Amino acid sequence: MALAAGARVQARALLRPWGRAPGLTGLALWFAGSRVLSAAPGRTPAAGGGGPGARCFGSPRVLVEPDPAAGMAVMKLRKPPVNSLSLELLTELVISLEKLENDKSFQGVIITSDSPGIFSAGLDLMEMCGRDPAHYAEYWKAVQELWLRLYLSHLVLICAVNGASPAGGCLLALSCDYRILADNPKYTIGLNETQLGIVAPFWFADTLVNTIGHRAAERALQLGLLFPPAEALQVGIVDQVVPEDQVQSTARSVMAQWLAVPGHARQLTKNLMRKATADRLLKQRDADIQNFVSFISRDSIQKSLHVYIEKLQKKKV
Repeated sequence: MALAAGARVQARALLRPWGRAPGLTGLALWFAGSRVLSAAPGRTPAAGGGGPGARCFGSPRVLVEPDPAAGMAVMKLRKPPVNSLSLELLTELVISLEKLENDKSFQGVIITSDSPGIFSAGLDLMEMCGRDPAHYAEYWKAVQELWLRLYLSHLVLICAVNGASPAGGCLLALSCDYRILADNPKYTIGLNETQLGIVAPFWFADTLVNTIGHRAAERALQLGLLFPPAEALQVGIVDQVVPEDQVQSTARSVMAQWLAVPGHARQLTKNLMRKATADRLLKQRDADIQNFVSFISRDSIQKSLHVYIEKLQKKKV
């Protein structure tokens, strides 16, 4: 799914100064402003779901369907229309993940969307407009925190990508251990920040490099590529592409394979492979936040954000 040409031009004009600044982090505006389009926090969870005897729990924007008999749970994003990563959604995802990590009944989590056709559109524009510097710092710290918690989780994380997954949505998927994408040409995935005239944060880039290799990642990042399913599988951003109605069942089958491996050995191996990447952000975390706050607080950027939001509102009407 792509932005209209006019929206692309406005987005580039808005964010190009950030792309030129060395060391500054990027932000994803793909489907930005979804909170403007829909203020509903989500649907009321259904009574069913999960394994036999299991009761669903969670929060307004995250539904957890536990299946303790299988040693796993399904965690669904439910912030319609596009699961933009607001501060509330970021926080609720971390809290839900932490609750599962602290319960020895669970060794794995399937992360998916409760909104048909969209996995996650990325970061929420409304978190970056008309707020004070303290809020911007809180928001970017929450973005960092979710990535760190996912990337280093001792749980097996299987991402069932059942919709489009650009920018921050792609990062969420890349942070998991295994990715399954629905075979629908509209369901593209990738870090497309340069298409909007900005630069992906170094830790976004590191995660992609670790997944598909340096040369493929360099090309994808420079061109801001969004890969349809077949290409995503070929380059290695996802591990499987399956028919749309088989995404969840495939995720459960894959989870069973991963959980058959002795957990202690698998967890140590995961930490061995990922710790150095996470440490890069941890060592620069405060500076990364300050760079974000400095950029987003500029009067010129705030003015452009207001204009962009007004355009989204008019398009909705």
